[in-house]
Amino acid sequence: MASETDARHGQPPARADISGRVVAPSMLAADPARFGEQVDGLLDAGARVFHFDVMDGHFVPPISFGPGVIAALSERIHARGGVVDVHLMVEHPERQIDAVVQSGADVITVHIEALTHPHYVLSQIRAAGCLAGLALNPGTGAEVVQPLADLIDVGLCMTVNPGWGGQRFIDRMRPKIARMRTLLDSDASVEVDGGIDRMTGPICAALGANLIVAGSAILGAPVPALAYAEIARGVAAADTKTAAALR
Repeated sequence: MASETDARHGQPPARADISGRVVAPSMLAADPARFGEQVDGLLDAGARVFHFDVMDGHFVPPISFGPGVIAALSERIHARGGVVDVHLMVEHPERQIDAVVQSGADVITVHIEALTHPHYVLSQIRAAGCLAGLALNPGTGAEVVQPLADLIDVGLCMTVNPGWGGQRFIDRMRPKIARMRTLLDSDASVEVDGGIDRMTGPICAALGANLIVAGSAILGAPVPALAYAEIARGVAAADTKTAAALR
């Protein structure tokens, strides 16, 4: 009989560590023919959280990869102490939780706009042993996280409209990032995703985000490891004292 660890593709037994400021490469921007090679190169460069966008062609128009791709990469990420961060951009995400857990996810984030019963789904994710994330589209106000704060481990502020990589960062999301930081529990992470690069990443960190997702700016660069390192340095050096001026 397979152990629980084997069944979940090497998932670490403890809850995932996403503390501190972390830059998470988004595999949506990776070359599917070189997934393993690109993950290894970024692990060598210091990356420890990898972001996977699952899209169903309904909640957002594009279709991306699913649990099979995550399962193929999660064991090699976990073997190096990494974390698998899965972002479900799908209708009825509660139907996909079990498959995503079995694929090796450590963090599972669902969209408030796709949920009828958010308390139930966030509790479902936690009961499966994963960190529970709640994502907000740009048009959804930050205040929706307040009544759910005790169930949110990660609050994801989308800084572009979800569905496509390579979009420009929406500047109007700056105050929303800072507001989410005040509404969530102090030990919860604030994540940003969309249009993140060496300029916008540090701005988001200064506003209170600590989990910074970057796709095209890293995996679309000539040398992804160098691009990752540059963004990570900027995020680490971001000064929260400048937050008021950045909003």
